[in-house]
Amino acid sequence: MADKPELLVTAASPGEAVQMLDAGADALLIGEDRFGMRLAGSFTPDEIKDTVEIAHSRGAKVYVSMNNLMTNDLLREIPDYVQMLGSIGVDAVEFNDPSVLAAVKEYAPRIALFWNAEMTSTNYSTANYWGEKGASRVVLARELNMDEITGMIPDLKIEAQVQVHGMTNIYHSKRRLVASYMQHQGRPVEGDLGKDRHLFLIEAERREEKFPIYEDINGTHIMSSDDICIIEDLHLLMTAGVHSFKIEGLLKPTAYNEAVVKAYRTAIDSYFNNPEDYAYDEAWLDEVRRLQDPERELSFGFFYKEQVY
Repeated sequence: MADKPELLVTAASPGEAVQMLDAGADALLIGEDRFGMRLAGSFTPDEIKDTVEIAHSRGAKVYVSMNNLMTNDLLREIPDYVQMLGSIGVDAVEFNDPSVLAAVKEYAPRIALFWNAEMTSTNYSTANYWGEKGASRVVLARELNMDEITGMIPDLKIEAQVQVHGMTNIYHSKRRLVASYMQHQGRPVEGDLGKDRHLFLIEAERREEKFPIYEDINGTHIMSSDDICIIEDLHLLMTAGVHSFKIEGLLKPTAYNEAVVKAYRTAIDSYFNNPEDYAYDEAWLDEVRRLQDPERELSFGFFYKEQVY
């Protein structure tokens, strides 16, 4: 049997990080908006340090997202930031730009490197290429289906991480599209257009679906209208040997994320306590369903969609 997979969850604040650990998370994904995109919340260096200390005291790990589109100006700031992460004992950095990989290898070589290219991590050969460059994990694309994920694991020479719950990003632009749209309409752009504004898009043909949209220092982000939920078939991913399951807590209340972590913790532990007699229990999702936004469906995402190339 494969080793028990890690349960990884995002956190919007140091306080939420503690609650996610209490709920059963093995690892936390956090970061700062300057270097990471679509974070649940932006952590200062001091907050990252405090979170690392708390997590390590409980035997958990902390990963920092550095998946931003790196500009020439940001390149100058990366070495100092990476050195800081190394000095406080961050366990790993998620990256998509080779500049981050190079900086970590030079300035903080003890930090593990996880390759997260969002859409393009779709095959084992490319993942293994980044493994040869220093990455120890690949974050698999959300568009892969179950057969593609489970079929890829035997050919991977590095760990695999799969998102199993929460919303996904469907569009990004460095431009401020919401502000531009409002200005085009002749409407004043008042207040913050960030996550707390709770803005969404509706298509004329699909008015029942709402796509969250927000702006921050990294541009405009449009998110999916539903939430992935693969707990029912989590055992297939565990049997295949996926190393890390990610819960995306972006734009979710802490109580909701806490319920999700507890549900997946129960499923993982139940499987590894007795894999031969394991059976999914619908009651594990009762609290999640109670807290689920009624306008957002829990779905299998791309896990059971036939891919056409």
